[in-house]
Amino acid sequence: MRRALLAAAALLALSGCARDEAKLAVKSARDADLVLIKGGDVQIGDDASQSDERPAFRYKARDLLLDRTPVTVGQFARFVEETGYVTQAERFGEGGVFQHATNAWAEVKGATWRRPQGPDKPAAPADHPVTQVSWNDAQAFCHAYGARLPTELEWEQAGRLGQTPDGHVFKTGEPFLWSNQHVINVWQGAFPIYDSGADGYRLTSPVGKFGAAPSGLTDMAGNVWEWTDSWYRPYGAKDLTPDKTSERVQRGGSFLCDPTLCSGFRVTARSHSTPDTSLMHVGFRCAADPGRVSPTAGRLAAPGRRSAEAAPAGARAAS
Repeated sequence: MRRALLAAAALLALSGCARDEAKLAVKSARDADLVLIKGGDVQIGDDASQSDERPAFRYKARDLLLDRTPVTVGQFARFVEETGYVTQAERFGEGGVFQHATNAWAEVKGATWRRPQGPDKPAAPADHPVTQVSWNDAQAFCHAYGARLPTELEWEQAGRLGQTPDGHVFKTGEPFLWSNQHVINVWQGAFPIYDSGADGYRLTSPVGKFGAAPSGLTDMAGNVWEWTDSWYRPYGAKDLTPDKTSERVQRGGSFLCDPTLCSGFRVTARSHSTPDTSLMHVGFRCAADPGRVSPTAGRLAAPGRRSAEAAPAGARAAS
């Protein structure tokens, strides 16, 4: 009975999201930079990696515009203020939080994008990635501004241009070495018992804090996983007919990724959740197609512009 009630609640929430998205209207353009990612022949996946990352294949990518950073709490707050949008975590009354006391995930009542760990925890800083947003919330945000979510192939296309300021791309089988510098926000210590916070953060970090890759993008490894538009399925599988159990792909890894265990920050790594799932370590960024950019989608950034505060290389895989 409880499972049936939860399923019914989920369906009602999903239908509510669809109705609300149709009504959304923003009043002004987004305060965001869109970076041009050039197309080309791109490898996707890795035959030496986990089973869902193989077989590797070639992807003929088109030019793409991608948000320089993940969408921030401040940007999402402005969206909510202008549209009155209510997220699924707010509708359900709870969000997914990793609890260090029990070393397990739990649904925490009152955990939302404003206070991702729960109502009695600190508010999310405006310059950090917004979290506790479902795939449906992310899609509604991007669509309201005339943008969209990137596919997972587009995300990997961009990630392969570099994930750190020195252009390094994290790959399968590389030992991960820390120096006295850090260029991505991941777990330091023994997961899930102890995170030293040696990179300065035990949770999310400000977007762009660790510098920009040569492409101009930031936070393409660590900080938060990012929703993509793609349904999760094995590479090479036939077209998927989605049902209520189907899941959407997330890319990029998060602050919870222990390099000795998770390695979710690798460019080919894939995670996945149902579209109505909201978690404390998952956010998103928007994409658009060159030549068909809405005036509200954001600013077109100078090609390849790097962050003025780009950090030197330090945390990277050994060559």
